[in-house]
Amino acid sequence: MKEYKTVSKVAGPLLFVQKTEPVSYEEQVSLVLADGTMKRGQVLDTSDDLVVVQCYESTTGLGRDTGVRFLGETFKMPVSKTMLGRILSGGGKPIDGGPAIIPDKRLDINGAAINPYARGTPRDFIQTGISTIDGTNTLVRGQKLPIFSSAGLPHNEIALQIARQAKVPGSTDEFAVVFAAMGITREEANYFMADFERTGALERAVVFLNLADDPAVERTVTPRLALTTAEYLAYELGYHVLVILTDMTNYCEALRQIGAAREEVPGRRGYPGYMYTDLASLYERAGIIKGLKGSVTQIPILTMPGDDITHPIPDLTGYITEGQIVISPELHRKGIYPPINVLPSLSRLMNLGIGKGMTRDDHKKVSDMMYSGYAEGVDLRGLVAIVGKDALSERDQKFLEFADAFENKFVRQGSDEDRTIAQTLDVGWGMFTQLPESELEKRIDRDLIKKYHSNYRK
Repeated sequence: MKEYKTVSKVAGPLLFVQKTEPVSYEEQVSLVLADGTMKRGQVLDTSDDLVVVQCYESTTGLGRDTGVRFLGETFKMPVSKTMLGRILSGGGKPIDGGPAIIPDKRLDINGAAINPYARGTPRDFIQTGISTIDGTNTLVRGQKLPIFSSAGLPHNEIALQIARQAKVPGSTDEFAVVFAAMGITREEANYFMADFERTGALERAVVFLNLADDPAVERTVTPRLALTTAEYLAYELGYHVLVILTDMTNYCEALRQIGAAREEVPGRRGYPGYMYTDLASLYERAGIIKGLKGSVTQIPILTMPGDDITHPIPDLTGYITEGQIVISPELHRKGIYPPINVLPSLSRLMNLGIGKGMTRDDHKKVSDMMYSGYAEGVDLRGLVAIVGKDALSERDQKFLEFADAFENKFVRQGSDEDRTIAQTLDVGWGMFTQLPESELEKRIDRDLIKKYHSNYRK
């Protein structure tokens, strides 16, 4: 294997190598430092005269005397069933003190696009135990449903709760969680590891942790390693896999940093013009393949800079994914956990996974009624601020009270409270006692009211 010592420049995580033989895009590279230390990298750009190599690790010690060896293959992830229960670095190396993973296969981390004809329709309700997701923004197998949050909000706690509690009720199929955290602090990493070990959720999970002080280049690799692992568990071992990616904003910041180092022409707010394509290459790896037993479901989590939902990261994510769960600063200030605002939230595939035989026959009607009643109550709060509560009609006062009950009974729940879908829907029926039956009949069939309303239950 030839070793080139023709590095002309080092800029951030990039090395510029001259006078090489033809090499391939994304080819893996070994970088040999003067003291013999080896580091990993990959080809980022190639031309007749110059090859740009990005280093996955710290560039400390790299210089003109660094040796460059082109390995002739792309980045491959060693995968095995024994990965379940392991905690790995953002680069795929074990950091839990356990032995190295003995791979059954080594798979290209870029995966392969799923042929649209081969895609199965997402269905089968996934119960997260969180009422605002299960009841009004239902997650189904094979869906990609992001969580939009802001700095300082408890999205990490929600992510861990979903990882602990997610299941498909009544199913005997094997279920696994792949959890990838990008750009987190060491304190957050310790919190994640302690929670997984405390609750026993680690037994069915594979955890990837990329820290804030790790190289930005590694951050672009972490979600691909996680998704490659998920695809192996799903499509080769038959698992139904839930992939949680947090925080996609840190991933996009790493793209912007690398783009600046490459002196690329920036797009919106300095992010690369290809960011939409790059995000799609991750999100579109969720799905079900006809004829195969497993599935990959994604919950990407991102913090919206400045709580701006029109920012390029949530904006592009919303175009690619099938809805969004929005975390509300206002509900968080009220001390409500989880502070999920159902009004701007949406699950576009919800109707495929709910109803008789999947959740319950009243699910859709109850969801619509709760959404409508809460929206009307929130609008009335603005009116109360102007004219006062006493100026409202008796009907409007009931909807105002319903909005408060919705937040305090339906939205609010404990971080370890795992509600079944039946419990979630029953909470909704319990709140409907505050509304006249004539209002319920506008959205709920009379036979369902007689079947589930407390006024008719013996």
